[in-house]
Amino acid sequence: MVVLDVLGRRGALRVLWELRNGALTFRALQEACETNPGSLNARLKDLRELGTVHHEDGGYRLSDSGRSLMKTLNSLQAWSEQWASGGSSEV
Repeated sequence: MVVLDVLGRRGALRVLWELRNGALTFRALQEACETNPGSLNARLKDLRELGTVHHEDGGYRLSDSGRSLMKTLNSLQAWSEQWASGGSSEV
C-alpha cells in the first residue's frame, strides 16, 4: 500500500517517466515535469525514500528498483490500453 500511496501522489509517475531514459538535473527534471520546485522536491523525497530514484553526479536517475518498477508499469499500461480498446470483457 505504501508504494501505491507514493505513486498516487501528484507528479510521482511523471518524475519516473521523465527519468526513464537516464539522469536529469533538478532544473531539467523540473522543466520536463512542468512543475514547481517545491512539488518536485516533495516527489523526489518520496521516490528516494521508496528507493526508486537516487541522486548522484549528473542528477537524478532511476535506481535498479525504479527501472524494475517502470517495467511493471509498462505492463500495466499495455493492459490498460487493451482494456480501453474493448479488448477485454472482464473488468
